[in-house]
Amino acid sequence: MGPKTPPQLTGKWQVLCMLSLCCWGWVSGQLRYSVVEESEPGTLVGNVAQDLGLKVTDLLSRRLRLGSEENEHYFSLSLMSGALAVKQKIDRESLCGASTSCLLPVQVVTEHPLELIRVEVEILDLNDNSPSFATSVREIRISESAALGARFPLDSAQDPDVGTNTVSFYTLSPSSHLSLNVKTLKDGKLFPELVLEQQLDREAQARHQLVLTAVDGGVPARSGTTLISVIVLDVNDNAPAFQSSVLRVGLPENAPIGTLLLRLNATDPDEGTNGQLDYSFGDHTSEVVRNLFGLDPSSGAIHVLGPIDFEESSFYEIHARARDQGQPAMEGHCMIQVDVGDANDNAPEVLLASLVNPILESTPVGTVVGLFNVRDRDSGRNGEVSLDLSPDLPFQIKPSENHYSLLTSQPLDRETTSHYIIELLASDAGSPPLHAHLTIRLNISDVNDNAPYFTQQLYTAYIPENRPPGSLLCIVAASDPDTGDNAHLTYSIVGSQIQGAPASSFVYVNPEDGRVFAQRTFDYELLQMLQVMVGVRDSGSPPLHSNTSLHVFVLDQNDNAPAVLHPRPGWELSVPQRLPRSAPPGSLVTKVTAVDADAGHNAWLSYSLLPQSTAPGLFLVSAHTGEQAPPNTDWRFSQAQRPGTSGSQNGDETGTWPNNQFDTEMLQAMILASASEAADGSSTLGGGAGTMGLSARYGPQFTLQHVPDYRQNVYIPGSNATLTNAAGKRDGKAPAGGNGSKKKSGKKEKK
Repeated sequence: MGPKTPPQLTGKWQVLCMLSLCCWGWVSGQLRYSVVEESEPGTLVGNVAQDLGLKVTDLLSRRLRLGSEENEHYFSLSLMSGALAVKQKIDRESLCGASTSCLLPVQVVTEHPLELIRVEVEILDLNDNSPSFATSVREIRISESAALGARFPLDSAQDPDVGTNTVSFYTLSPSSHLSLNVKTLKDGKLFPELVLEQQLDREAQARHQLVLTAVDGGVPARSGTTLISVIVLDVNDNAPAFQSSVLRVGLPENAPIGTLLLRLNATDPDEGTNGQLDYSFGDHTSEVVRNLFGLDPSSGAIHVLGPIDFEESSFYEIHARARDQGQPAMEGHCMIQVDVGDANDNAPEVLLASLVNPILESTPVGTVVGLFNVRDRDSGRNGEVSLDLSPDLPFQIKPSENHYSLLTSQPLDRETTSHYIIELLASDAGSPPLHAHLTIRLNISDVNDNAPYFTQQLYTAYIPENRPPGSLLCIVAASDPDTGDNAHLTYSIVGSQIQGAPASSFVYVNPEDGRVFAQRTFDYELLQMLQVMVGVRDSGSPPLHSNTSLHVFVLDQNDNAPAVLHPRPGWELSVPQRLPRSAPPGSLVTKVTAVDADAGHNAWLSYSLLPQSTAPGLFLVSAHTGEQAPPNTDWRFSQAQRPGTSGSQNGDETGTWPNNQFDTEMLQAMILASASEAADGSSTLGGGAGTMGLSARYGPQFTLQHVPDYRQNVYIPGSNATLTNAAGKRDGKAPAGGNGSKKKSGKKEKK
C-alpha cells in the first residue's frame, strides 16, 4: 500500500552521491509512508526500490535490506522487489498512546555503494477503541446543604483513538436534581461535570444513581458508560424532638433514692453523630431540682437522687434537653412537671420573729418582749399548731391573729434572777401529735435601782503621831448588787470640817479602791481623834450613793518631856519655905507638881531628889505623888467622877487613876490642856478651866466630870493639907501659891 499523501519535505532537497533522484515521496533523502493500524501482515506499505529509482536488476547487487532489528519486528523488505510490507499487526495505541501523530522510523541500507535511506511510516488511527472510564462506578459525595449551581467534576472517559475517533461528547441519565455540563479544554479534550439544579435533602433521598455516557466520533460511533452514585452527605439540619413538649408525672414524697421517674425518648432524623443524642438538664432547671433528680445523658432516664419532701415543695419543674453531636449541635427541649404527693411526716416549727434581749429589770408587767410564729408544713389537722410555755416563769404566751406574743407577767429583778431559760412547746393536732421545742435564754439587763453600801457602818483607824503624810490608815469597802456602770463605785471624802479645815485636807481616799491615806502629819497633843464621813457613789444615771463613818485615832508618841508647874523654877529660891522646928518627921514641906503633854505611860511621872541637893538626908520626896500624905476621904472620887471616857468605868474605891491606857491618854491630855489654859490666864483652874478646850477638842462626850482635880498636887504653904475638890469649893479662883504664873507648858518644852 503506497503512501496516501505526497511525502512532506522535512528539510532541504538533497542530491545523493552518484544519483540524481527526483521522485514522489522523497523528502531530503527521506521516504514517508502511511499505513492503517491493525492492517493484516503482508499489507504493502510502499516500494522503496521504486521510490528510490533503483532497477530491479540492480537490487541483488545493491543488497537492499532493513537497517535494524526493531524495524524487522514490524516490517519486512523484499530483496527481489524492494517492497516494504507489514510483518505483523501494529497497534497504534500501544506504540504512540494518545498522541495525535504516530511515526515509526525505518532504516533501509544499500551496499555497493553503501548508503542509508531513512523512511518514516505513519501509523494511521483506526476507531478500534471505545471510550472507557477508570471505574465502572464513581461515587460523589455532595452535602445536602450544597448551594444551587454548585459544580462537581467528573472523571473524563479515555479513548486511545485519536482525532475524530476519540471522545466527542457525553450524555447523563435524566435527574431532577443534577445536570451535566461539559467543558472543552484548550487541547480539545472534553471535561464533564455535574451541576446542582435542585436542593438535596438527605432525609428525603440519601442517594442518587446517574449514568454518564461517553461517545466518540468514529463511524460507527463507539461509547462507554460509568455509574455516577451521588451520596447526599448529612447536614445537621434537624433538631432532636420529644414526643411532647410537656410531660406530667406523679411522685410520692419520701420516694427511695434511685426511683425511676421516667425515661426520655427524643428522635433526630439526621444520621451519625448528627443524630446521636445526649440528654441533660435545661438551663432553666433550678439547683434544687439538680440536687433531687439525676438524668442519665445517654439513656435519658431520670432517677431520684435526694429526699423528696412535699412540705419543701409539692411541685417541681424539670427542664430537659436533648442535644445531637453535630457541628454545630442542635437541640430540642421538653419540660417534665412533677406532682409530689403529701405524707404526714413533719413536726411543727416555732420561729422566733423578734425578741428583746436583754430586757430591763424595770420592764412593766404586760410588756411584749418577744414575737413567735408557728407553722406545720403538713396540711389539715396535721398542720394545726398550739404553743405552750414552761411553767413558773414571770412570762406568759398570748395568741394573736397570726402569731404569738411573749409578755411579762410579774415584776423582774435582775439582782434576784439575771436570766431566764424559756422553753416553748409546739404541738400539732395530728394523731399521734408531733412536737417541737424552742429554748430561749432571756437575759435581764440592769437598772440602777440599788444604792451602794459599805460593809461596815463604822470604820476605826489608828495612826501614831508624827507619821509622814501618805500613810495608809485603812481600807473602806462597798458593794453594789447592780452591774456594769451601775456597780462601778467611786469613793470620796464627804464634805465636813475638822478644826476649821476640810476633812479632805486631813485624809484622802483612793476613789477606785477605797484605800484611805493620811494627808498630813498628826500631832497627838493637838488632835487625838478625827471623825470623817466617807462616801461612795455608783456610775449609774442618776447615780446613787451612801456614806460611812471613819474614826481615826492618833496614837501618842513619847515626844514631850515633863514640865514642872509648881513650884515654878526660881520661885522657891525667892520665897523660902518655912518649917517649924517642932515639925515631926513626915510633915509636908512643899508639893512638886509636874505634867507631861504625852499620854498613857508616856505621861506617867516619877519624882526624886537630885544628888546635889543640900541635906539630902533631911527630906524625902514621894516618887509618884511629889511628899504628899495619903489622901483623906475628901479626895476620894465619886463613881461619876472616876476617870474614863464616859464616867462609868469601874475603878478601885480609893479613887486612883487612870485605870487604863486610854483613860490615861485622854485624861492626861485634858490636864495638860487645862493647865496650859490656866497658865495662859485664859481661864481659871476651876470649872471654867476644865470645860474650855475639852468640849471643842474632845467633843461633848468628854465633860468636866471626867477631869480629875489636879489641885490635889498643889501645896498651900503653912498648911498640912492640900486643896480639896469638894463641889461647893469650886469657885473658879486660883489656889494660893499655885497659879500665878502665865507661862505655858508647850509640847516643845522638853525639860
